[in-house]
Amino acid sequence: MAMPAHEEHEETCACGGACGCGGHHTSEVYLTREEYIERLKEYLGELKAEIASVEAELAELMQQPVS
Repeated sequence: MAMPAHEEHEETCACGGACGCGGHHTSEVYLTREEYIERLKEYLGELKAEIASVEAELAELMQQPVS
């Protein structure tokens, strides 16, 4: 039994493989290892920005008097 091409080249599903989709994409897109690393770096940056936003809002709310 032949291995699918994406496994032979160590490529990763564009969703990152962690979405629980089971690989049931209508049009599958595979990334190279380098592309996947870049996508993860971008996502990490987005997460860090979201954390900073939540921390700022929480700090602001904690400084407001309770009514």
